[in-house]
Amino acid sequence: MNGPVPIAVLRQHLIDPEICIRCNTCEETCPIDAITHDSNNYVVKADVCNGCMACVPPCPTGAIDNWRNVLEADAYSIDEQFTWDALPAQNTTASPALDEVAPQPGGAAESAETSEGIEVDTVRGSTLPPWSSARPYVNLYTHKDPVSATVVGNYRLTDESTESDIHHIVLDFGTMPFPVLEGQSIGVLPPGSTKDGKTHHARQYSIASPRDGERKGYNNLSLTVKRVTQDYQGNAADGVCSNYLCDLKKGDKVDVIGPFGSTFLMPNHPNSHLLMICTGTGSAPMRAMTEYRRRRRLKGATGKLMLFFGARTKEELPYFGPLVNLPRDFIDTTLAFSRTAGQPKRYVQDAMRERAADIAQMLRDANTYIYVCGLKGMEDGVLQALRDIAEQHGLEWEPLWKTLKREGRLHLETY
Repeated sequence: MNGPVPIAVLRQHLIDPEICIRCNTCEETCPIDAITHDSNNYVVKADVCNGCMACVPPCPTGAIDNWRNVLEADAYSIDEQFTWDALPAQNTTASPALDEVAPQPGGAAESAETSEGIEVDTVRGSTLPPWSSARPYVNLYTHKDPVSATVVGNYRLTDESTESDIHHIVLDFGTMPFPVLEGQSIGVLPPGSTKDGKTHHARQYSIASPRDGERKGYNNLSLTVKRVTQDYQGNAADGVCSNYLCDLKKGDKVDVIGPFGSTFLMPNHPNSHLLMICTGTGSAPMRAMTEYRRRRRLKGATGKLMLFFGARTKEELPYFGPLVNLPRDFIDTTLAFSRTAGQPKRYVQDAMRERAADIAQMLRDANTYIYVCGLKGMEDGVLQALRDIAEQHGLEWEPLWKTLKREGRLHLETY
């Protein structure tokens, strides 16, 4: 006697378009290219996703962590997902009890299994915060319910002679609560709409001020924003949100969502060392961490700070003046310029190799935390430099790398 034909039910992985800030973290993290996007949404390919969960911990908003039980034959296509402004409700006719559905992998996984069953590493940096970091608040304000902040400062950081127009922008939240930590980010909702009439999505910016405010004791924060005037191919293109922010005047109002981020956080124990590597506006979280440590210096914070900061020229490097005036016994700063006239190109990884002995000493210390922030192209070079330095000084890189990730001591935020 033939039994009933089993119904194939899929627990489909979806991304919430109302929460997603289009930061591209999920697509970059996915080890099997199951995530793609168009000008409207980031979506997951149902026929490719294997539920490895590698994309879930790095997502700053939690938009990635959504699931719907659907009949396998009726899975939402990527074309359908591209049209969504909100997630569909759960279809109860295709929703067996959760205990009847095959369990999905969970947790902050650092690895996934291939179809051949071989475990492969899928995450290059930590998906956990430092053990001593403060507890972050996230998603207090959303697209549907943003908070209004007032511009109380907007200053150009780069020399007027250079085309690189980077601004330091200070936003005040008045009496509205907006608690943040160093390493977190916010979303800014630019006014206006796209050519097809849809409101602009939020753009994400790292916070450049410490937890107690750009001005100590005030409910404010700062951002480091570069005016975008061309796309990645070098064609003329005005960045919607960056130009909006750089043109703001004192007293203007800005709609903000967030805060975001629960892993790229600084340790709080006073003997922790920070090895910071950044380029351009990737300096924002490094400035926040450095300033917080500076304010805590007389309260027992004794850990070492070491910074490698790269830009095309001295004139294009934000915060150049304040940086060079910080005392050497507080922070050990090395600058690298790739376009100085009459000088060979020098990048942050070159500067790191020049200081290999000092970095190796930090790598040997279990209290060292590494932060990398800047353009995506720097990530490979920095990791290769760390590998070379470790191995040249008798440290096995692969086990060290795994330890750094497992203990929340290697944080990568590139874009």
